Amino acid sequence: MRVHLVDGTYELFRQHFGTASRHRDSHPHAAAAGVVASTLALIEDGATHVGVASDHVIKSFRNALYPGYKTGEDMDPDIKEQIPVMERALAAAGFTVWPMIEFEADDALGAAARIAGADQRVEQVLIVTADKDLGQCVEGDRIVQFDRRNRLVIDEAGVTEKFGVGPASIPDYLGLVGDSADGFPGLPGWGAKSSSAVLARYEHLENIPAAPGQWDVPGLRGAAKLAATLQAQFDDALLFRKIATLDYGVEVGSVDDWKWSGPTADFATICAELDNPELLAYAERLAR
Repeated sequence: MRVHLVDGTYELFRQHFGTASRHRDSHPHAAAAGVVASTLALIEDGATHVGVASDHVIKSFRNALYPGYKTGEDMDPDIKEQIPVMERALAAAGFTVWPMIEFEADDALGAAARIAGADQRVEQVLIVTADKDLGQCVEGDRIVQFDRRNRLVIDEAGVTEKFGVGPASIPDYLGLVGDSADGFPGLPGWGAKSSSAVLARYEHLENIPAAPGQWDVPGLRGAAKLAATLQAQFDDALLFRKIATLDYGVEVGSVDDWKWSGPTADFATICAELDNPELLAYAERLAR
């Protein structure tokens, strides 16, 4: 079997700025309905075991670690208002849903990927998102990312090609370059090229020599300045890495819990609320 793990928050954004935004007369919850339809499309394409994670509450334990971390205050209210609608609709459609409160959707996806990856019955785990944070979960071609918008499967070689470092170094990489979407800046002067070049050689922050003269990174420019910044702000780099590292302790159940067996009795009511009878017919047809 193959397991599909969907970033519901990412999908909601994708639907909101995609089909829903192109139709001004669309239902206020059209993006939520779109996520349900796109998740059902995975079933039509052959998926059997599906879990969907969402950021039910935008803040997480990471806000206590760093005051500048994302709070969701700048999130489009139309999107924020649809998060619980999407969660309820997906659950009624028969999907396993992980609404995150203390943790984030990425944490649930990472935890589920590890569980599925350890299950010998699972041939492949597809994390359905293009979010760079999830690159740290990729293992060979067994645990991969699936960018649905571009129809692209990103395996371990793909992560390395994109970032210049392997999955194990992604948190270190983000600790150096920062992540504007998540609200932490990284270290001054440490860009994508310098970070990938150094981490490709040393893999983790702790392994980088303190003295630039000890660096074995051919062609790197400004090593002295980079080393000085790293030493002066090493604690910040460690903090940002911690923020970027997924917490795999989230309770997500087991692979068997994620098997889709059709919509629940509540789905008809949800579809009526969404003014989308076609969605009900779609789910019922797939269940048959």
